Amino acid sequence: MLPSAALASDSAKQAVPGLFSVRDFGATGGGRQPDTKALQAAIDACASSGGGVVYLPEGRYLCGTIFLKSNISLVLATGSLLLGSANQADYPSVQPGLRSYTDVYVHQSLLYGENLDHVAILGNGTIDGQGAYFPGAYRTRPYIIRLVNCTNVEVSGVHLKDSPMWVQHYLACSDVHLHGLTVRSVCNANNDGIDIDACERVLISDCNIVSGDDSIVLKSTTDRPCRDVTVSNCVLSSRSNALKLGTESVGGFQNITFSNCAIYDTRLSGIALETVDGAILENVNVSGITMRNVKSAIFLRLGSRARPAYEGAHQPGMGAFQNVLITNVQADGADKAGCAIGGLPGHPIEDVTLRDIRIGFAGGGTKQDASREALEAAEAYPEYNMFGTLPAFGFYCRHVRGLRFDQVQVSRENPDDRPALVCEDVDRLTVSGFESPNSDPLLVLRNVKRALLFGNRAPEGNRIYLRAEGSGTRNIQLTSNDLIGCEMPVERGPGLSPDAVLVSAAPAAP
Repeated sequence: MLPSAALASDSAKQAVPGLFSVRDFGATGGGRQPDTKALQAAIDACASSGGGVVYLPEGRYLCGTIFLKSNISLVLATGSLLLGSANQADYPSVQPGLRSYTDVYVHQSLLYGENLDHVAILGNGTIDGQGAYFPGAYRTRPYIIRLVNCTNVEVSGVHLKDSPMWVQHYLACSDVHLHGLTVRSVCNANNDGIDIDACERVLISDCNIVSGDDSIVLKSTTDRPCRDVTVSNCVLSSRSNALKLGTESVGGFQNITFSNCAIYDTRLSGIALETVDGAILENVNVSGITMRNVKSAIFLRLGSRARPAYEGAHQPGMGAFQNVLITNVQADGADKAGCAIGGLPGHPIEDVTLRDIRIGFAGGGTKQDASREALEAAEAYPEYNMFGTLPAFGFYCRHVRGLRFDQVQVSRENPDDRPALVCEDVDRLTVSGFESPNSDPLLVLRNVKRALLFGNRAPEGNRIYLRAEGSGTRNIQLTSNDLIGCEMPVERGPGLSPDAVLVSAAPAAP
């Protein structure tokens, strides 16, 4: 990239080889007449010369679709505005060569590139998609940025606003770096802030996003996995989910890290990890996340919607969800529903650890809520509220193998008649350092086997700490817990074998 000093004046621009100002190709920058042809001419000339910088000085550049080229950096100066045309006819339909589920979505974009190498969009200018002018269905609403099967992609510094559809879509790209982006897009439906789709080796950092749909969402709409992705140091607000894997998950997700992000005013989940279209979600690390006013802090789902990658593709089988670590999370404003960790019968979520977690819930659940049976909803669209109000005010965990709660604290604003934690059909459960306000019972284990509960303390006034039930419940051990104040450390429910739960002596009071 050329130093900023080289772009400071017209005389300097004349002296810099490989620098193509769009003004030299007839762009007016007045914002009234389309500058599409001038911008495309500058890009084509730059590509023909071997690559370089296409420069937008201060001004308003009204345009339709611009086709990017390899070895080109599109640089928007401070004070420059790339303004998407409000006329749909200015966006030609482009069907990528790579088939994916997005075939049924949009075929139009403001900035488009396919099969490119070394392509960048840089600077402190603004790209405005004027999304309010596109009120129709999917195919009538362009993306702002769409790059397909590109390598060495950089988008940095620019302000992106008011997209008609997803703000930016990167499909099957590799070595992608998105840095310092500001996104403000709540003017239309499907206003995802960043969509990373079947990509690999992706770095996203220092972005500030307010989006009408998911803020940063990883997808795999083709059979390629989305893998080796890091998201860090971002500030996010969403009318849907903030950090999400799914919903499209044909190729799955591998080696994903979300870290050091602040999330606020989010209508659905702060963290949503989902695979429902037959692929594997594995090796995901989420850490250092703070959330304010989110409806659900954590939602994990293995489902079986089994949607094909594209029309005519084979229908996928059952997927897998394994090896997830979520640590150092603080959240408030979670609603009455609670947090769900849910697999399917015979297809459990596997090896999930939640460590050093604090979540504040609304509470307000009833005894009827505590006794209701949540539907499996195997084929349903995955969302945190898909099961309705859960039987636990904190965490409801079902069909899981290898689940650890370590130093997890849950609180609530209002009284609640539900337990803090309900585990059903869980194998290899560990609960240590779990803290909650009182409920009776505090924990419920139903058809759970090989569970170890240690280092926990019953809250003041607790009458029943654990209720264990179901003929499948066995090998439950409570050891080194402070349950001295409990009238009944364990309540034995229907179907429970007499030797299913072993309680060791409580430690001496301090």
